[in-house]
Amino acid sequence: MVGQKLFCTFTQKYIKMKKLLSFFTLSLLLISCGVKVPYTSQMRDEFGIDTDAEMKKIQFFTSSTIILNQAIKSESDVTTDDDGALVSSSNNEKETVIIPGYTKCIFDHHGPKGELFVRFESGEGKTLKFIVKTTRSKKYYFAADWKSPKGAKVKYGKGMYTVDVLRGNPRACHLLVVRKRIQRNKSKERVIKGMDVN
Repeated sequence: MVGQKLFCTFTQKYIKMKKLLSFFTLSLLLISCGVKVPYTSQMRDEFGIDTDAEMKKIQFFTSSTIILNQAIKSESDVTTDDDGALVSSSNNEKETVIIPGYTKCIFDHHGPKGELFVRFESGEGKTLKFIVKTTRSKKYYFAADWKSPKGAKVKYGKGMYTVDVLRGNPRACHLLVVRKRIQRNKSKERVIKGMDVN
């Protein structure tokens, strides 16, 4: 009799613990972390993303650093000083734009051949182009004029910039998105007490 009561008490506590454990397991599965994965044309088709409005809701990231160096603007002026010597002066302006890896960006518009233009900051023309390079990977890679004899060029804002290929890895830079997988599992447990003979 005492053993049966102890067994029943133990069983009830065991059931409560199992329910609590199941609740925590379910909570952990619901709060699953997202991981950054390459954005591909396959993913676009899988999620049925086919309008600009839907694209603007997606948070994009860059996979690696892009550094852009603006071509030097030079202004020179030749004058004479009080002693009659010729004096030449020049002013050089140069801007470097650094976009570190994993920088957030948003969709701006599509190009005529399906290119994606993304924006990192506000301002007219301050977008960069990403294209699908190969049919196998279907990732969207950073696009520039890689064949330019004086270094890869890209237009950013109102100026032309040279892509710094020595720092960062601009050729391999592609777009990333956060992908979350939510899995809901329900688990139900019953303890059967058995049946008595009538």
